[in-house]
Amino acid sequence: MRLKRKKMTKQNVVVSDCSSRSGMVTVAASTSALFSPPEALAALGGHIAMSEKKLLKRLEAGGGRVNAWVDSMRDSSPSRIKSTTEKEEQSSWILRHPSALRKFRQIISASKGKQIVMFLDYDGTLSPIVEDPDRAFMSREMREVVRDVARYFPTAIVSGRCRDKVYKFVRLAELYYAGSHGMDIKGPSKSRKCNKGNRAVIFQAATEFLPMIHEAHKALLEKINSIPGAKVENNKFCLSVHFRCVDEKRWAVLAEQVRLVLSAYPKLKLTQGRKVLEIRPIIKWDKGKALEFLLESLGYASSSDVFPVYIGDDQTDEDAFKVLRNRGQGFGILVSRVAKDTSATYSLQEPSEAGLFNPSIHLCLNYDKTKCYNSNLYYMISQYI
Repeated sequence: MRLKRKKMTKQNVVVSDCSSRSGMVTVAASTSALFSPPEALAALGGHIAMSEKKLLKRLEAGGGRVNAWVDSMRDSSPSRIKSTTEKEEQSSWILRHPSALRKFRQIISASKGKQIVMFLDYDGTLSPIVEDPDRAFMSREMREVVRDVARYFPTAIVSGRCRDKVYKFVRLAELYYAGSHGMDIKGPSKSRKCNKGNRAVIFQAATEFLPMIHEAHKALLEKINSIPGAKVENNKFCLSVHFRCVDEKRWAVLAEQVRLVLSAYPKLKLTQGRKVLEIRPIIKWDKGKALEFLLESLGYASSSDVFPVYIGDDQTDEDAFKVLRNRGQGFGILVSRVAKDTSATYSLQEPSEAGLFNPSIHLCLNYDKTKCYNSNLYYMISQYI
């Protein structure tokens, strides 16, 4: 097998070409030049008991950082009825980020003659947000929509979830999967020709952090087991602390417990999503980097004939939206019912609209009444376009 080395950020990336028997692109990434896993900290060897009353006093005394976290948690979890001013702001926001369905003809016109590549978040985009993250199932109809889109365009699922877990939810072997916020990427397992748009990739950006993440996971389980509704999810290269089912009065306590764990692991950082705190390695890798890596792997790194479309609902998707804005190619679509600061160009209200948007791309570019998915679907889409 002949190997050719390709430059990709500051990491060591090795890509095999089509002379490989399997046609796989295998990438070995090393961050040892930047970080090395710290020794296990003895302080986390045992659980330090602290009453909630004492913990709250500690927060009052010096909890500026935690208070900022709680404010951010509250801002990312809107649940109140909008005021008149907020409704006006929402209308203004819609003007700046119009519905991707209502602007569909304009989008299709911009994409003509170019290779569309689809990038899709999972939770809140392909499936509804649910209280139990283990039950975030996508509908059978949505799975068929994604399957149909992948027949015509390279399609990737980019999620904060563990790659294996999101694959079990989607169950489509013809897709690219980027789990753990893009730190764990694998291409289609179905046999495909090794050419532009049809190459499988394997990439893991933070393997040397796995022992540290495993330790932090155990520490978090111990710290938050007394907080009703809190749940820690191990997503292999990152950890998710879900607080959707936690009483808002307990958010400060939860945030402090997370802070205590993070203080023992300076090579881990905190980011935030929709009612979830994300803990991941401090490396320069995110969903935006994953998008760039996949475009490069597909042969479109410097191409002017590619039109990437990224649909997501979370703060972590903003990294991908920013990449598309900076490239000046394609566009990002934010799935949200509320106004948010975003680098996305367009918006959709909910996952069901994403389910309409995806097949409508194919219908508009390759319209043939004899090949439409079904007349009802085309009728629904035609109401928007």
